Amino acid sequence: MGGQIKHRSLFWLWAIYLLVVASCSSTKYVPEGTYLLDEVKVNSDNKEVKPADLTMFIRQQPNTKWFNLFKTQLHIYNLSGRDTTKWVNRALRRMGDAPVIFDSYETERSRQEVEKAVHNMGYMSATVDAGTQVKGKKIMLSYDIQTGKAYKVRSLHYDIPDTTIWNYMQQDTATTLLKVGMNMDINVLDNERTRITALLQQNGYYRFNKEYFTYTADTVRNTYLVDLTMHLEPYRTGDDSVQVKHPQFYVNQVNFLTDYNALENNDEELEEDSMLYKGYPVFYRGKPFVRPRILLANQRLRKGELYNGNDVQQTYQNFNRLPVMRYTNIRFEEFQRNDSSLVDAYIQLTKNKLRSISFEVEGTNSAGDLGAAAAVSVSNQNLFRGSESLTLRLRGAYEAVSGLQGDYRNESYTELTAEASLNFPRILFPFLNHSFVNRIRANTLLEMRYNFQLRPEFTRIIASTGWSYQWGTKQQRLRHRLDLLDVNYLYMPWIHPDFKKRYLEQEDNYIVRYNYEDRFIVRSGYNFTYNSNGANMSANVFNGTSYTLRANIEAAGNWLYALAKLTNMRKNKDGEYTIFNIPFAQYIKGDFAFAKNIAIDNRNSIAYHMAFGIAFPYGNAEMIPFEKRYFAGGANSVRGWSVRSLGPGSFVGDGNFLNQTGDLKLEGSIEYRSNLFWKLAGAVFIDAGNVWTLRNYESQPGGQFSFNKFYKQIAVAYGIGFRIDLGFFILRFDGGMKAINPAYSSGSDRYPIFHPRFSRDFAFHFAVGYPF
Repeated sequence: MGGQIKHRSLFWLWAIYLLVVASCSSTKYVPEGTYLLDEVKVNSDNKEVKPADLTMFIRQQPNTKWFNLFKTQLHIYNLSGRDTTKWVNRALRRMGDAPVIFDSYETERSRQEVEKAVHNMGYMSATVDAGTQVKGKKIMLSYDIQTGKAYKVRSLHYDIPDTTIWNYMQQDTATTLLKVGMNMDINVLDNERTRITALLQQNGYYRFNKEYFTYTADTVRNTYLVDLTMHLEPYRTGDDSVQVKHPQFYVNQVNFLTDYNALENNDEELEEDSMLYKGYPVFYRGKPFVRPRILLANQRLRKGELYNGNDVQQTYQNFNRLPVMRYTNIRFEEFQRNDSSLVDAYIQLTKNKLRSISFEVEGTNSAGDLGAAAAVSVSNQNLFRGSESLTLRLRGAYEAVSGLQGDYRNESYTELTAEASLNFPRILFPFLNHSFVNRIRANTLLEMRYNFQLRPEFTRIIASTGWSYQWGTKQQRLRHRLDLLDVNYLYMPWIHPDFKKRYLEQEDNYIVRYNYEDRFIVRSGYNFTYNSNGANMSANVFNGTSYTLRANIEAAGNWLYALAKLTNMRKNKDGEYTIFNIPFAQYIKGDFAFAKNIAIDNRNSIAYHMAFGIAFPYGNAEMIPFEKRYFAGGANSVRGWSVRSLGPGSFVGDGNFLNQTGDLKLEGSIEYRSNLFWKLAGAVFIDAGNVWTLRNYESQPGGQFSFNKFYKQIAVAYGIGFRIDLGFFILRFDGGMKAINPAYSSGSDRYPIFHPRFSRDFAFHFAVGYPF
């Protein structure tokens, strides 16, 4: 014990020593007569003008800090020697950041930009002073804002001579951004121009842009009041002396150009093969790669009606979500017919690669047992010439199994899986009319899966099939999934006698026995996910503040139970109704999760997550199937514990992962995330949570939920992690330490945060993607 304390002390002494050395050399490469820009602050005397909103106008920022504390990359750069011919010095400089040298010219430009931004907020008399404080070869820079009094809009007038446009504006006054008494904010004025322009473009004004709106602002002498007037400029033609009303365009004809090639001109395209389908010309080469009905179902431009910008965007979104399409472009040609302004639309479609094959090889590690797996997938993105996507996948895995107790024939685990999924880019359901199907941007997914598991202890087969729908909102913030029917069949054709005697024939091993019996799970469910970023969602968590909300509800066995009751079906020896002598599960389950990311700056953010779930067996079941039960610990849970090694409640575990599951889950996490350098990011985190059972099972002592003691059974962990952002996916490495262990009621074992032992309390996790 004394040796461990000594080694820990030496570690911390070395860490402090290195930090001191690094901090002392932070100005190593700062030339004489110049200063290291050490810190930049923005101060405001008005709470309505927030410094965080103005940092984007600062042209010089100091060297970045890891976790907003340590200028690690500057220190790495300063570790390099001056001889740049040596590879080690070049490598350290590439990994690090050169010192940011204070530039008075950039400071003045930043001061002017900040002052201009504050003026645009309505504080026309605001001043910004740039102050400096020198300490050695370092300088701290501050921008002090004195806003003064804001200019307010006293009266609001409109100079809109075009009565048609004025009527459209009057119909939408509820959403106007301009109000009497508001600050004279230039940004708001510009946003109002954009808003009205979007409204007009939805009503035929194809050629309209926001520059046709201008403002005049008359200030009242010796006051901070403004009389504001919005003006509409006349339509600009080739002859500036002629002023006409802004034209409203009607859609004349919609043409489909399939197999579009951007290198060819339009005349050559129109000489290709063509057909007229329900009044719509379709141009193609040889044979259309997609059925014309699919083209019409996904386009939203309405012939003979006013041009609508929303219809154009909807058409883009509809075609872009079809797997068969690689690129979509819509070109308009305008012309006059009598007194009418018309546009012809040309929807240019480039097809995607229709067939593909992929191979996967992976290494596996299940509780220390090593293995390998390989998979092959074949896909067709246009099975019935309607952008139907068929994917077939075969996967095989082999793993060496260790630590078995008993007389088994072998010590290896083999798994074979065959999957087939067919995705239709439309909703399929009897008795629905075509107009409804075309309005709903839904996918229909049919899936089948067969999984064969050969272990030393048993052979298990899981067969499943599902029918589900997926759809989202126009802004892609809200996504829905409806599992109309999901059927799973668990079949145990063989169980080793020694395994059966040791685990399944014991009275107190009800949980294990229940999960090693043949069973049907016939379920339906609904899931939705809301992400505030919507279509702008990015893997870079430092882009801005966002939040995600997820909810799921599912139920199983209710229809089968009703059928059993109506037909007076007999029960088996365990008191369960059966279908073909196979019992079926019955339960209801609900999950809720909320996660939020709060951006501190473009390199640092704080993210937190809360999750709650409950599953209740009833009717034909006293137990939730293993696949539907909750577990704690692992890369996406309480990271001080390995997967399925925590709980339920204060249960210490018995080496059987089936017993470390529950019917209720409560978890929460908070992370401080920091972009370090290159593609590497880091995080420090605190996790808390556990799972519980709703009933008292003999094989899980201490696992039942109780209101008067559950809070004492919350496990807590802390740790640090590193993430490599490769763009299309993120590799995550997290190391967690136990802080509070609910398996113990008191003493040093319950509070390992005060008595840490690496071999006992540490858990390492590797995963793809963020934990929440």
